[in-house]
Amino acid sequence: MAKVFVDTDVCIDLLSGRQPFNTIAQKLFSLADTGKLKVCVSSLSFANIDYVLRSQYSGSNSRKIIAKFKTLVTVLSVDSKTIDLAIASDFSDFEDAIQYYAAIEHGLTVLLTRNIKDYKKATIKVMTPETYLTKPH
Repeated sequence: MAKVFVDTDVCIDLLSGRQPFNTIAQKLFSLADTGKLKVCVSSLSFANIDYVLRSQYSGSNSRKIIAKFKTLVTVLSVDSKTIDLAIASDFSDFEDAIQYYAAIEHGLTVLLTRNIKDYKKATIKVMTPETYLTKPH
């Protein structure tokens, strides 16, 4: 089974119903739901997701959505080494650096995001969910 790291923006697209991106996110996460794809996210993503969802839903509803979402994904830890790598990196966006190094540290070779430009110096494949879903694996 293929394994991918999914950036927070794509998770938020799915969970907040953010148009027009939620349709592609739904297709991607339905592959995880049916066991055809292993989707990995960093533990950092959950804090960011909750922050965004709280502007749309109550705190308790946000937690219910997150709990359901957690059943679809594999949560990867962000540890001291990941933070050190992010600090020392050339990434202009620190959160993106953390996401990238979480993927690297867990041996993933594909990172899916809508913010391709933020990962210019990546040594792994970085692509949009649309591109990933249209390419044979």
